[in-house]
Amino acid sequence: MPDPPPGRDPAVTSSRLSRGQLTVLILALMATGIGQSLVFAILAPLGREVALGELQITSIIASSSLVFALAAPVWGRFSDRVGRKPVIITGLLGYTIGTLLFASVFHLGLLGVVSGLSLWGLLLLARCSQTLVMSATNPASAAYAADHSTSEQRTRTMARLGTANSMGTILGPAVSGVLATLGLLAPLYFAGGLAALAALLVWRQLPPTPKRELGQHHSRVRLRMYDRRVVHLLASGVGLFIGFSAIQQTLGFQLQDKLALSGIQTAQMTGAALMISASFTLLVQLTLMQRLKLRPTQFVRLGLLALLCGAALLAGTSRLPLLAAGMAFLGTGLGLCMPAISAGASLAVNPEEQGAVAGLVSACPAIGFVVGPICAGALYQVHGPLAPLFSAVVFFLVLVMLALHEGRQRSA
Repeated sequence: MPDPPPGRDPAVTSSRLSRGQLTVLILALMATGIGQSLVFAILAPLGREVALGELQITSIIASSSLVFALAAPVWGRFSDRVGRKPVIITGLLGYTIGTLLFASVFHLGLLGVVSGLSLWGLLLLARCSQTLVMSATNPASAAYAADHSTSEQRTRTMARLGTANSMGTILGPAVSGVLATLGLLAPLYFAGGLAALAALLVWRQLPPTPKRELGQHHSRVRLRMYDRRVVHLLASGVGLFIGFSAIQQTLGFQLQDKLALSGIQTAQMTGAALMISASFTLLVQLTLMQRLKLRPTQFVRLGLLALLCGAALLAGTSRLPLLAAGMAFLGTGLGLCMPAISAGASLAVNPEEQGAVAGLVSACPAIGFVVGPICAGALYQVHGPLAPLFSAVVFFLVLVMLALHEGRQRSA
């Protein structure tokens, strides 16, 4: 694990992160994780119900992800100035209102009030507006955890925080499968209510981080994606989510077309596949990430190998057992990579940059979801297996990039 900047710990640790604080953060992130996994599970069949094409459906995710990528670093820096708690609450409330708006537009589409390009444009606007505000929660939560953990605890703490998204992705598909029987919009309304409850929990239970803990002097130089201290980690995060999103956003199409499923059956089957992936992510974060003492980049390399295996399996088979194994490999790879990227980036910067770097790390998945779904949606229209093959190539290139970077560091 790299050393912190000379003469200072990369986090301000006047108080350690208590179990209660960690639980509140996990529950808040889990609420948004459930909501996101619900959207991913039902968007493909729901989009087809309102006569949207594959590229139109994937472009909704891609466009909103671009907004997330641009907004998350801004929210992270803002939390350095005003504190973490109000920014977390703002993101959760934005998620609630935005989800209700997104579901309402779809409802108009199902009723036939709006259709075609007008419906697509309104869905883009609703989803991007939601994402603009909800992007506040992740960087502020990660920065809160960094504020209250030492450099030795950082990787384990980020892995524990990462269990929130994993549990959300496990519970989300299970919930969507049950609620989809009431209609494809029911899971969205549920997700909005859950985020509202999470905002209430944070407001009542999470102690604020006093401003004196955030650093009295803020860096005059804005932290950038290409900062040499973190660029290799951020590039790895972007690359792995380009590949993962390419698979995730075409999975529903492949299952529906190969197995001749209805819309509700597709939502349930897609949810089950995502649940397998998330279960392995959670398992890795609770076991290997807590016990192995490796450098962050070593965890990332292992994770990329697992992701590469998963993509290869998904590209080469249509048999359900092998598809499940591929999703398990993908979940394992994510479980190894993302906590390590968060911890490595946090350790590389100064205390007053924790919110900024958390924002940049939070933007990595969003940037990946800008590129991956668009590429995969276009490739799927040519030939279905091209989407996971594209992901396998991306994972391999990121692995090579990381190996070359470490080789240059050793030479230096």
